[in-house]
Amino acid sequence: MNKLKDKICIVTGATSGMGKAIAKAFHKEGAKLILSGRNKEQGTILANALENAIFVAGDVSLPNYNEQLVNAAIENFGKLDIVSINAGILGLGNVVDLSPEDWHKTINTNLSSIFYLSKYAIPYLNKQNGNILINASIAAYKSFPNHPAYCASKAGAVSLMKQMAVDYAPEIRVNAICPGPVDTPLIWDSAKAFKNPELAVENAGKATLLKRLGKPEDIASLALFLVSEEASWITGTAMNIDGGKLNT
Repeated sequence: MNKLKDKICIVTGATSGMGKAIAKAFHKEGAKLILSGRNKEQGTILANALENAIFVAGDVSLPNYNEQLVNAAIENFGKLDIVSINAGILGLGNVVDLSPEDWHKTINTNLSSIFYLSKYAIPYLNKQNGNILINASIAAYKSFPNHPAYCASKAGAVSLMKQMAVDYAPEIRVNAICPGPVDTPLIWDSAKAFKNPELAVENAGKATLLKRLGKPEDIASLALFLVSEEASWITGTAMNIDGGKLNT
């Protein structure tokens, strides 16, 4: 239980769903955490429950906030080893109906935030032979009704991951995970794009080869592997974790 002993990690989207599960998994393996999210109440509760964890509330779509996260890691722990990027929103609506404001908000939250946080973190990760792990989605490869901004942002996230892996090897490993349908608040928000949201979520699980929705802990297990030394020869890779959904 020491895969990440004394590793300093920033985890965005840490107040719920997959990000929260990843934060807990990293903590269990010895990591010290800078937790990021918009929900100050939930973030404070989580930080108080985990030893050596600090919550910094804010909006990842803003460049200065991402710089603040990196500064918090350096000021409190003296270094930075791992960045786990999980924050995301949907921006529902087809291209005609989606407002330019919601388009930009989704792209900035899901894609530009990766650029911002990586920009400020890389100089410190470079000193530690660190890791960047991006939580993308099978939406990078598979289209879903009324999710144009989300699908575009996730495809961009995978492409940006591959490009950074080229630029910053061999000192920094950069990878992505591409979850399928996972039982988090986001999937229930996503289901609002369908006429019967509850049935849409149920069918999403049934449509996988394993006939169930993923659990946040399933995603956390893969995330932990990819940032650990067990994955020391893996970089520039987007790993699907979707219960076999892309094979149906």
